[in-house]
Amino acid sequence: MDHTAHEHEKHAHGAASWGTAVKATLHCLTGCAIGEILGMVIGTSLGWANVPTMVLAIGLAFLFGYSFTLFAVLRSGLGLRAAVKIALAADTVSIAVMEFVDNAIIALTPGAMDAHLSDGLFWSALLGGFAVAFLITTPVNKWMIGRGRGHAVVHAHH
Repeated sequence: MDHTAHEHEKHAHGAASWGTAVKATLHCLTGCAIGEILGMVIGTSLGWANVPTMVLAIGLAFLFGYSFTLFAVLRSGLGLRAAVKIALAADTVSIAVMEFVDNAIIALTPGAMDAHLSDGLFWSALLGGFAVAFLITTPVNKWMIGRGRGHAVVHAHH
């Protein structure tokens, strides 16, 4: 059995490593963070209210999160339709958990939603939210990969 087949068999039987889960979560976090920061910066700098700013940030987090996976899978030679399906299957739960946790922390941190871009509170709540989201999302990704879901779907196309 070659290495790739062995890895897929391990995933199918629930033996995902923490290293694999951390890599998948960091991959997801990178796309989410770019989109989230961009959305928060745009909404805050335009003086938008909290809800539209968060909606933009969450939308961009999903867009960038999916895009990172989509472009990686497209490079493997898959067509666009198949690549989109894989990106959706690989990232939806991970991004959703990450965004829920991150935005809950931002929303629950007193004053964070009213802070300006030049305020330390704005950045500490945002970055602190990412850190907590990473810690919560990593075990979720480990569990999903161990069951052949999430980023395990992408590994067949790398």
